[in-house]
Amino acid sequence: MPTRRQFLKGSLTAVSGMILSSCGWRLANVSPPNVSADLLYLYTWAGYTDDDLLSRFESETKVAAIADVFDSNEAMLARFQASGGGGYSIIYPSDYMVRQMADLDLLLELDKKKIMGLDQLFPQFLNPLYDPGDRYSIPVSWGTTGLIYNSKKLSDVPRDWDYLWKNKAILKKKFTLLNDVREVMGATLKMLGYSYNSTNPKEIEQAFNKLKELKDSIASFSSDAWRDQILAGDLTLAMCYSADASELIEENEDLRYVLPASGSSLWADTIVIPKTAPNIEGAYQWINFMLKPEIAASICERLSFATPNKKGFELLPQELQENVTLFPPNPGLSLSEGLIPVDDEISELYDRYWTLLTSG
Repeated sequence: MPTRRQFLKGSLTAVSGMILSSCGWRLANVSPPNVSADLLYLYTWAGYTDDDLLSRFESETKVAAIADVFDSNEAMLARFQASGGGGYSIIYPSDYMVRQMADLDLLLELDKKKIMGLDQLFPQFLNPLYDPGDRYSIPVSWGTTGLIYNSKKLSDVPRDWDYLWKNKAILKKKFTLLNDVREVMGATLKMLGYSYNSTNPKEIEQAFNKLKELKDSIASFSSDAWRDQILAGDLTLAMCYSADASELIEENEDLRYVLPASGSSLWADTIVIPKTAPNIEGAYQWINFMLKPEIAASICERLSFATPNKKGFELLPQELQENVTLFPPNPGLSLSEGLIPVDDEISELYDRYWTLLTSG
């Protein structure tokens, strides 16, 4: 889901075509030279590291870290495979990509004896569906999918997904849903009392039929264009990722974000070590560095992402701790689920209904 990062403050995507190796940054299509024990190459999302972070790591470990950036999980995987590993010792895949890379036998199983700080994570981020037993990955950030709305234009506060159906006449052509079959179908399934990851054909059909009732009122299916539209006042409400909502709320104080009470999707970005890693010890040093509470807290303050580190959360200013966009309350949070892959037959079923919903 690259759209939730495309507008990060300090994004490095604008430097395409440049080489910044003197600052610890390089382009992802530049193959690393021969590596050594005192050099660590990272493959990460734009905005997840900066010069201060890299310098602090080097001063603490005597290992120089150089970061390459990517803008989607799929691009990362393709480039990683095409380069035979590319010399990277740390990679930052999202939750569902961890499972995919593990299934492709690309990831090193983590040695927990070398990791310090796992006990500092919130319990809900341990033993996730995408990586049972935390065999391959360590979570570094997380977020949710929910609704952003203009509080000046709505008299009633949206509290759950059913708000869209109950107010479809008021909202007609003034709201968007994500251009993502699993998110949209998942939200509807959740509203109906089913799992976001349902593989039951009858439940999936029921969700599709429910969405058909809403179709004429939907302005569009959009994962990024909604941002400018809601800021311009052309939209009243949009389904979105919490990271995007957090940034836009800073631009317009009338905007609010809500995690639906029946639950939604819960996503995470992680750290993994590929089997081809040339500096495994340096990779463990990076993991332990990132698990430090003060590091986790600084990343949360700098970016629009919530930290899964409980000790790091406790170091945050009260204003951030009480930010319901980044840290939404229950019951919505406890009822949310991470998106997990489904088999080909069910995936085709989802896609068939999605084509019917979005065409015409």
